[in-house]
Amino acid sequence: MTVRRIATLVVVLGLVVSCGSGCGWRGLNSLPLPGTVGHGEGSYAVRIQMPDVSTIQRNSPVLVNDVTVGSVTDIALEGQHALVTVRLERGVRLPENATAKVGQTSLLGSTHIELAAPATEAARGTLHDGSLIPLAHAGSFPTTEQTLSSMSLVLSGGGLAQIRDISTELNAALSGREDAVRALLTKLDTLMRGLDAQKQDIVDAIAGIDALSTRLAAHHDEIATAITHLEPALTVIRDRRVELTRALTGLGDLGRTANALIGNTRDDITAELRDLQPVLASLANSGSSLTESLRYLLTYPFPIDTYANAVRGDYANGEVTLDLRLSTLDNALLLGTPLQGMLTGLEAIIGHTAPGPVQTAPVPLPNLLTPGGPR
Repeated sequence: MTVRRIATLVVVLGLVVSCGSGCGWRGLNSLPLPGTVGHGEGSYAVRIQMPDVSTIQRNSPVLVNDVTVGSVTDIALEGQHALVTVRLERGVRLPENATAKVGQTSLLGSTHIELAAPATEAARGTLHDGSLIPLAHAGSFPTTEQTLSSMSLVLSGGGLAQIRDISTELNAALSGREDAVRALLTKLDTLMRGLDAQKQDIVDAIAGIDALSTRLAAHHDEIATAITHLEPALTVIRDRRVELTRALTGLGDLGRTANALIGNTRDDITAELRDLQPVLASLANSGSSLTESLRYLLTYPFPIDTYANAVRGDYANGEVTLDLRLSTLDNALLLGTPLQGMLTGLEAIIGHTAPGPVQTAPVPLPNLLTPGGPR
């Protein structure tokens, strides 16, 4: 090394030392070191409220998805927490509600700040120069010291020694009952699957109960009034409890008696209904003829529609239709009797059918009021 270079190096070191003493020299990390990320053109600063900065120092890296995107430029105390200022590269895009955590690259590696999008809420906005990540969105990953401390607690007095006792008791309880436990687990699985399949129905039922409760609460006064008015009726029922009990007991006895009566007469009732079938069939076959014939009872033997024309003065006109066919007589006289069909069979044996209806001319009736007959 030449004398000139040595002199130049001494001068530079002297200037650095003098500047450091004037500004409060706190090591090389108090100065922006070459190679740190986040100091290029277009970089921007973001402030982070951290509950604990652990071993974070100036120039510590800032990572996003394990990629270095910036570095720490300042650490200050703000109330009961630290205020960390970082500078990020121009191309870093994160939501305004991003989270910040202090992490460690490896078991014995250096610490860094990890920035990420929020995991428990929707992302909103964009980080920009001067943005502040609040204390609620900041934290830290477990450090090596915390991990070793927790492991020591578990191994020394955290109940790890009781695992053997727990496993021994479980083996003693389940030994010889494997099939029963397996069947129980199968039934529990079926039950849980059924509940899962009816999850929406259960939610709807709960919603319906909630709606019913809301409606009942809205009509609280009306319900209270109804209960107040219902009290006298309940008092009467309470006072007449013996009589009501006797009445219900008598009703039960009546039901048993009626049941026994119907059971004993079931065959007779069935036979009577079977015998009644032909009569009902004939009534059904008659159609409207039966009801129409009832209209003529008041004016018999004259039709109700023309009775006013039948009687003229002191005489009346009449017309008689006789149907003497054996089938007609059989249907009119023997229907529903053991002799039904006998005359129809006789007509078939004789081999001919009775002549059709005989119509006679109207016969004038004698004048009963005036001697000499009709006029």
